[in-house]
Amino acid sequence: MSLESVRDHLAEIAPDIAIIHHELSTATVMDAALAHGCEPGQIAKTLSLRLGETVVLLVAKGDARLDNKKAKAAFGAKPRMLGAEEVEAITGHPVGGVTPFGLASELPVYCDISLKAYEEVIPAAGDRNSSLRIAPDRLAALVNASWVDACE
Repeated sequence: MSLESVRDHLAEIAPDIAIIHHELSTATVMDAALAHGCEPGQIAKTLSLRLGETVVLLVAKGDARLDNKKAKAAFGAKPRMLGAEEVEAITGHPVGGVTPFGLASELPVYCDISLKAYEEVIPAAGDRNSSLRIAPDRLAALVNASWVDACE
């Protein structure tokens, strides 16, 4: 279902973007980098964060780490990672397949400036075996993301 919601969403907003399916899992940054033959940083991981009562998504390069001080400055609150069940219930995507496309709930999306290190990044596409390739600026534009500096 999650992969289908991403496929449907992309068909509406960016029909030129192809979903890439892998036989092996791409659920972790390292698995995805191996499957795509790229460095881990090029994988665009999507973090599900709680800021008080609000849930947001932060898309960052795969080897970036959330910096609590920068994140608090960027978001105005200390972020807390959501648990796997909560992530899937809110986003509609399982952990390892979370992407800002085809969400079950409308959520604010942020892109960390770390993504700008690459001409093309590779986010998940709704399940643990699918992904897509996209320029960071286009990703941000398609999901109405705001740019922040929240990672080390």
